[in-house]
Amino acid sequence: MTGAALTPEQQEQVVALAMDLAREGRTAELVDFVEHGLPVDVTDREGNTLLMLAAYRGRAETAQALIARGADVDLRNDRDQSPVAGAIFKGEDDIVRALVAAGADLDAGTPTGRAAAVLFGREHLLEAREGQAGG
Repeated sequence: MTGAALTPEQQEQVVALAMDLAREGRTAELVDFVEHGLPVDVTDREGNTLLMLAAYRGRAETAQALIARGADVDLRNDRDQSPVAGAIFKGEDDIVRALVAAGADLDAGTPTGRAAAVLFGREHLLEAREGQAGG
């Protein structure tokens, strides 16, 4: 069974709804969208991904579900902000740890995750990555 393709307006509405689900931490519904074809790295008009919005809003379960489905942990928005720097800024330690464990680049973006950690006194969140680099 095939359906008609969505119009650009309908596509925009689906993306907006998915972004709201990510912000609200409605993980099961969002995962359903992704499993039915919504690209896990879809972006809104500002270049934010589902993962960026979930991370910034402190939605750890949602962020982890997106990471598990292949979300790019390093995709930055139009302001060159990364999910890990946003989570550090908001004090979302569990999400920062999940992003770092998934390989987030602490030196990407403006500010970098590393700079944000220093600025907000959260250098302890960098320890897991530093330990991995050492071996």
